[in-house]
Amino acid sequence: MVRFAVLTIVAALGLVLPAAPAWAHGQLAMSDPVQDSTVDKPRADVALYFTEQPASFAWFTVTAPSGLRVEGGWRGGEPKRLDKPVQEYFMVDGKFEPRSYNAGFPAIVPVSHWPEQGLYTVAYQSVASDGEAVKGQLRFTYSGSVTPAPAGWTAPTGGPPEALTRALNKEGAPLATQAAPTAGPQQALPPPAPATPFVLTDWLIPGLLIAGVAVMVWLAARRAPIQPERKRRKAALR
Repeated sequence: MVRFAVLTIVAALGLVLPAAPAWAHGQLAMSDPVQDSTVDKPRADVALYFTEQPASFAWFTVTAPSGLRVEGGWRGGEPKRLDKPVQEYFMVDGKFEPRSYNAGFPAIVPVSHWPEQGLYTVAYQSVASDGEAVKGQLRFTYSGSVTPAPAGWTAPTGGPPEALTRALNKEGAPLATQAAPTAGPQQALPPPAPATPFVLTDWLIPGLLIAGVAVMVWLAARRAPIQPERKRRKAALR
């Protein structure tokens, strides 16, 4: 009985309480190939789409299963409509308000060759317009044919640019609003969808209701052992 009540409360929490607001901005919204997918033939590049244009000093790597890096210098491009809108939250007048993004800014990362089959990892580091870090990884499996390295090719070994390191360390480096290298003219993002204010006090009423249920369950659990004791006393009197 008590376990059932506890499970009921947990389920109610998931249904009643809103999701926590996403603090991070400028995050990865879409990729080609997609996360955990399989690529069955060689391709010239991988594409990552962010809710903001990546900083000009953003850093990307593509690593083969053996640890060999096979990326080239990245470039920007025209924004692309996202498969699914992405929402990020902003503090406005003391309230969290959602902002929807329907298009993503690309970072096109060339792949020099495909030296082996297996799990490839695309890592990215940048800084959003609010100064917060944008970091993550994209993984996919390559099952296509092995291709040779281009003539004169040397595997990249360098680390992040100094400007990125300063920005990540909050040392006053320019933010991600600077223009990134592009392959063509940039298009403006579609206007964000109307925002529905998210107020922290919206949690108050559901929270009080659930707290009340929890107290009732606790009281019922304490009283439960009393019933068998009463029955034993009655049996003894007979």
